[in-house]
Amino acid sequence: MGLEERRKREKDNRKNSILKAARKLFFDKGFKQVTVESIAKKAELSKGSVYLYFKSKEEIYTHILLNDIDKFHKVIGGLMEESKSASEMLLALAHIYAGFFLNDRELFRIMMNYMLNINHMNLPEDLDHQIVKATNKTVDIIEEIFRMGIASGEFPPYIDLRQKRNAIWGLLNGTISLHLFTGSEEKREERIRATIQTGVNTFLRGMRTPVSGGS
Repeated sequence: MGLEERRKREKDNRKNSILKAARKLFFDKGFKQVTVESIAKKAELSKGSVYLYFKSKEEIYTHILLNDIDKFHKVIGGLMEESKSASEMLLALAHIYAGFFLNDRELFRIMMNYMLNINHMNLPEDLDHQIVKATNKTVDIIEEIFRMGIASGEFPPYIDLRQKRNAIWGLLNGTISLHLFTGSEEKREERIRATIQTGVNTFLRGMRTPVSGGS
């Protein structure tokens, strides 16, 4: 390994250490209570070292969310290329979404904290825009699946796409919020997946195009 490559690896390791430490602190204490100094202490670095990589705790927070949201998008990237009905794709996306946060509960709490306190976090406008854009990408995928269902005749053409996508988005986040940090650990995943399965199926049954010619 050359000197330049070694230096790059050391920088990447240090940056990842900062993000890992910050993620844990944001999860435990919430955004407002965390400082760059506390992040540096958790990462076992000097405050100045943190500022070599990030301008502020807001920038650190944004990197955490953007990196993890990007990971999720990579997981679901090939979903719409599969030969499935729109209903099957929505159920698959719902379970992938639940599984992603079951494996990373810190991220879910950090993301919900952002969504619930967006007006009180005082993130710079450019960073706030980046997070909103990345988050909306998931909502847009849900809407695109509904569009595919309309095109195939699976769903009626008159549905309110914005309303339906937001309802599914709320169902997923509400179910995960309700069960992710409560109840017995051994039954937690089963509860979340069963509730999501029932909820999405009930939702889809209520909006599918009725079969014409029935009595």
